[in-house]
Amino acid sequence: MSNGPDTVTPILSPGFDRGERDHAARLFWQAFRDKLGPVLAPEEKALSFLSGALHPDFAISARDSEGRLLGLAGLKTARGGLVGGGWRDLARVYGWPGALWRGGALSLLERRVAPGTLLMDGIFVDEAARSRGIGSALLHAVKARAAADGMSSIRLDVVDSNARARALYERHGFVAGEVTHIGPLHHLFGFRSSTEMRCAVGAPVADCRNAAN
Repeated sequence: MSNGPDTVTPILSPGFDRGERDHAARLFWQAFRDKLGPVLAPEEKALSFLSGALHPDFAISARDSEGRLLGLAGLKTARGGLVGGGWRDLARVYGWPGALWRGGALSLLERRVAPGTLLMDGIFVDEAARSRGIGSALLHAVKARAAADGMSSIRLDVVDSNARARALYERHGFVAGEVTHIGPLHHLFGFRSSTEMRCAVGAPVADCRNAAN
């Protein structure tokens, strides 16, 4: 990966520390508040829920030279994903009435894990550290993880309101596939459609694109 004048080379490692849960929750909220804000708001409660719901076992972390958390890539497997949390976790923060409708709404965003495919469960970088190559470094780490786990492809979903993220994925060889429109649910979530994107593991960018066509 070539380094421009503003590019940093983050330190990548699996997971994050227990003491970084609140920080990880804030980074997640920065990236996904437009998408999930109507469901998880108000912000104070969203951060409280996310702090307990994010699972370090399904994350790759990027830090600066002083160890500060700059971003995370989330993974989802048959064992679980970065964003966990069940009905009781929601009820702890929102009460049972709030948990019931929020849990039902969030279940609509669930995606199945397919054999041989590593499913990404979000990628997000601190707003102050964006456009410095950290997202690219995390994607390289995800590809390495997929190869080490013997996966044949990587899948993610990007919403129509996040053109910046889609451009990043396309630069790394991900190819757009099926588009899912959510209809009237766009009043509940901060987007109208999501696009499935895939890349073959271990393939150069050009080959990755050809494999998806």
